[in-house]
Amino acid sequence: MAPSDDTSSSAATDRCPRCGGGFHCGSQDAEPCACCSLTLSPALLAALRERYPSCLCLACLKALAAGAPLEPPAA
Repeated sequence: MAPSDDTSSSAATDRCPRCGGGFHCGSQDAEPCACCSLTLSPALLAALRERYPSCLCLACLKALAAGAPLEPPAA
């Protein structure tokens, strides 16, 4: 899965723990992070917090919101 859904103009400074792709987490930026526009169920959010140590890229979050499994497909 390509982490190309990053809508931020900042450089890819973070690594997605799900797909391994580079992205920029905008949670500390002045503008709301792009992930804030996604709706994730409380159960999915809890599973993500338990499974992954940090933020995921927007591409992975979109896939998970659409019903993809927590683990990405094997490459």
